Amino acid sequence: MESKYSYKIVVIGDPAVGKTSLIYKYTKGHFKADYIQTIGAQLSKYDTKINENICQMVLWDIAGQDTFHFLRPAFYKGGQAAIIVFSLEKSEHGKLSLEHVEDWHNNLKNYCGDIPIILLGNKLDLIDDAESVDKKAAKLAEKRGFIGYYKTSAKTGEGVVDAFQAIIQELYNKYSQMKC
Repeated sequence: MESKYSYKIVVIGDPAVGKTSLIYKYTKGHFKADYIQTIGAQLSKYDTKINENICQMVLWDIAGQDTFHFLRPAFYKGGQAAIIVFSLEKSEHGKLSLEHVEDWHNNLKNYCGDIPIILLGNKLDLIDDAESVDKKAAKLAEKRGFIGYYKTSAKTGEGVVDAFQAIIQELYNKYSQMKC
């Protein structure tokens, strides 16, 4: 008999790292080149099948701007997993977005405890070589106990499906004994 499971996943990271674009690419299969700042949070729902069961991802795309920091505790509440996104760009923005991953994780742990987390290095299409960033990101993901680190491109779609499938599979494995 088919069951339906629903999982709240918060998607966080600095502004303009591609959180909304990644969600849009995964859920709609398209890429929008225009940057539109997220105000507060946006919700997206996406159903996938695992072992003949419907698993609904409720993706909370949380604004990265500091002006919305006061809203984050309410948005984090009930989060069962998280995706932390940084930019692979070889720029000050990219460097800082990776440095801020620890801050995002600490903030998340304050409100959600120890939940499954994946780290996404996005904008793979904008760089030629991510090796030095990869080493730092992989080491950080391991040190922080994340379930994985994935390089993605919301523009080309590279790595996007694998990353989102990893988090939903982790949630299904963890919670499939409990019907949501």
